[in-house]
Order: sequence, then C-alpha cells, then structure tokens
Amino acid sequence: MLDGPLWISTVKVTVHQGVKLLARLIFVTGYAYSTLQKNKMNTINTIALVAHDNRKKDLMEWVDWNFQILLPHHLVCTGTTGKLIKELMEEKRQAGEERPQVTRLKSGPLGGDQQLGALIAEGKVDMLIFFWDPMEPQPHDVDVKALLRIAVLCNIPTASNRSSADFLISSPLLEGGYERKVIDHSNYTERKIF
Repeated sequence: MLDGPLWISTVKVTVHQGVKLLARLIFVTGYAYSTLQKNKMNTINTIALVAHDNRKKDLMEWVDWNFQILLPHHLVCTGTTGKLIKELMEEKRQAGEERPQVTRLKSGPLGGDQQLGALIAEGKVDMLIFFWDPMEPQPHDVDVKALLRIAVLCNIPTASNRSSADFLISSPLLEGGYERKVIDHSNYTERKIF
C-alpha cells in the first residue's frame, strides 16, 4: 500500500503497460476518470480576480488594459481588490455603457479566499485570475493553497501572473462554447470508511 501521493517521473511503457499503469493509478487514487462531468462556459462568465497587496498594482493595470473585454462579465473579487476594481471600472465606464458587475467578498485573510473557494466548488466561477506574491509569506497561506487546490480540482482556467492572464483573456474559448471537464469524484465521496 502507498502512503502518500503517487509521483511518476519519466517512464517508458508500452500501450499495454500504460493501460495497466492507468488502471493501477485509478485503483490507488480512487478517482473515476471514465466519468467526467461537463461544465459549459457561457458568453458571459464569472471571473474571479484576486491579488496580494504587492501585486494589486499589476492587477489594476491589467484590468485597465482589458476593461472592454472584462466589462460584460461578472467579476468576483476579494476585499480591497474588489473595491479598487469596482472604482476603476466605474471610472472608465462611458455614459450609456452597461454598469460593471463586481461582487466583493471579504478580504482574503478574513475569509474571502475561503468564500471564493466555496463558489468555485459550487461551480459558480468560470475562471480565476490570482496575482499572488511569491516573495512574501502571507498570514493566510493555508487559505491561498486551499483556493489554488480547489481551482485545480474543479479544473477551472487559472492565471497567476500577467502573462498567463493575457493568454486566458485573449483565448477565443472565452467567448463561450468551451466544455470544461471535471473529474467525477464520487468514488472518493462514496468510499467505504469502515
């Protein structure tokens, strides 16, 4: 029996061995890769925007640059980031343009990261743009890790810097029609404990 996550480095296998290896991985991890749920992205998406203090300026410049693309989407932000984004978008909005939809959650260290993670787990967020600070320890590092983990678990597109955010926001898939596949974890949730 394995005691932790199974890590596989470079391995050369034949097709037959590969199928056996995949079957073993499915058995060991308990994930049902054969059953995938699909979540279809719409033309109007819910985009989460988060930035640590030392990265807020970068995110604000990015939002400013991508204002027209972001305007029709529903934006969900943590605390201060949400306040700054809402102010910027209201400032840039021309007379007659639709009002930006910005939902502010609590500040990240005060539970906002957890609120956002819950929204992702419920399938209510389509994309996460999180400019996190790799150079500063955060008092809520465990919440940050949990947020990033749930984004990966739910398979939502995630950007952690301007370059990756630029790739996501400029993707033709943003305009709808993309079916995001999510692993069915029912084997885990319905596992026998005793």
